[in-house]
Amino acid sequence: MPTNVLTKNAIDALKAGVKRQKVFDGEGMYLEVAPSGGKWWRFKYRFGGKEKLISLGVYPETSLKDAREKRQAARNLLAKKVDPSAARKAESSGASANSFEAIAREFHAQKLEEWSDAHSARWLERLKKDVFPYLGAMDLADITAPLLLQTLRRVEARGVRETVHSIQQAAGQVFRYGIATGRAERNPAADLRGALKPVLVQHMAAVTEPAAVGDLMRAIYAYQGQPLTRAALALSALLFQRPGNIRAMQWSALELTGKAPTWRIPATEMKLSRYQKSNGRPHVVPLPKQAVAFLEELRPLSGHGVYVFPSLLGGARPMSENTVNTALRRLGFDKETMTAHGFRAMARTLMSERLGIDEGVIEAQLAHGKTGPLGAAYDRAEFLAQRRGAMQKWADYLDQRRLAKPPR
Repeated sequence: MPTNVLTKNAIDALKAGVKRQKVFDGEGMYLEVAPSGGKWWRFKYRFGGKEKLISLGVYPETSLKDAREKRQAARNLLAKKVDPSAARKAESSGASANSFEAIAREFHAQKLEEWSDAHSARWLERLKKDVFPYLGAMDLADITAPLLLQTLRRVEARGVRETVHSIQQAAGQVFRYGIATGRAERNPAADLRGALKPVLVQHMAAVTEPAAVGDLMRAIYAYQGQPLTRAALALSALLFQRPGNIRAMQWSALELTGKAPTWRIPATEMKLSRYQKSNGRPHVVPLPKQAVAFLEELRPLSGHGVYVFPSLLGGARPMSENTVNTALRRLGFDKETMTAHGFRAMARTLMSERLGIDEGVIEAQLAHGKTGPLGAAYDRAEFLAQRRGAMQKWADYLDQRRLAKPPR
């Protein structure tokens, strides 16, 4: 694209039209002419894989020469891998280029392409709410461990221990980035280890005793509510995938015929980073014969739509995230005994302890990070045989527990 194509005379000659006009000068800069006659300089650029736009001023207060100088300043920031928009926000808050806020926003912009949208928004929002107001304008190198601790104590006083530890971790990322870019020498967040109250980990309630598993499966099979809910309960136990994936299961992702029935969950629907979502393979769930039977029973009920478990309020959405938990309460299992997410812990524990299935196979089927000598190889198609055998063995075990004579 040719650069510096505009002239002052050409700009002065521009007339307002019915619609907004964009007259480009080159290198991402253009003059936007509104129907009212107002003229604004804009600079369009890409950062972190996204197209972004900033204002360079209003003409004629900002001359053509001034606008070009601002464009070049923005391009200089881009050359240093700094987002001009983030730098401007930090500057408007009174923060210097070496301030905590400026460097945090710069680091955040670097991670936009890697992080998921949800994590990216949550990371920045926490710092904007609880750190920037107190430390944002300070130079990174001037922030000490006691100053950071004082800021974190304000969050801790609200009783949100998990949040305060997440903020400490985010602050540590900012300091490490500052050290790497030569704007700090120490990471005071690392010096706070043990200074904050620990997170009280609450494990998801799950049934893990064989006799109790039998009670649970008998209750599920005897469920008298909606057939779709009964099947969702059963498939939660048989397949032990994340509750969100179970309820959002789509017919198009299922292959129920042939010798190897399979459910393929797209990477975009898994709990992964943005990169993994866009480049990852689908998570493969071999379907045991018991799961196939439940799905075939549901075909007349929901097979005409997108979702296996459509919402009762309309097939355009999957069932509510509370459906399975509510059904468990109706069956007499309170939240301290069993939850929708607890089916994963139930399978993880019993497949290892009672069935002797290799933990690598179990972890692969849970879609956890892979460890052990085979590592990520369990994701490859040639290892489906092990996982398919494990899934059928688990389904048969659930049947055995369900059909076993309950203790008196």
